[in-house]
Amino acid sequence: MAKILVNITHGPEHPTRTALGFLVAKAAIEEGHTVSLFLAGDAVQLIRDATLDTLAGLGTGKLRESYDAIVSGGGRFYLSGMSSKARGVTEADLAGKPAEMAMPNVLVRLALEHDRMFTY
Repeated sequence: MAKILVNITHGPEHPTRTALGFLVAKAAIEEGHTVSLFLAGDAVQLIRDATLDTLAGLGTGKLRESYDAIVSGGGRFYLSGMSSKARGVTEADLAGKPAEMAMPNVLVRLALEHDRMFTY
């Protein structure tokens, strides 16, 4: 199976686009692929429980449902450290989640290590 990287740069202001990125990651996991997500820009806000619990895209479902499926399937989240700092996302927002802060060099490394990359 393939290693899939989903790079999301849009946040709560674009619920359908962000939920679509999560839905694609969920579908890849259901197909047996290894999935990582890199959240940058406004997308770092998606890791907050309040956002996960309320955001839904038009025709793309609820963010929480896709997130839970990604996590249960072994998906991993990386958040831009600079974007997180600028938007007040902290390590406390990551507590108990398969997520970590990362710098741009990690995105480059992930892109090179994965077979395919999707961007939303």
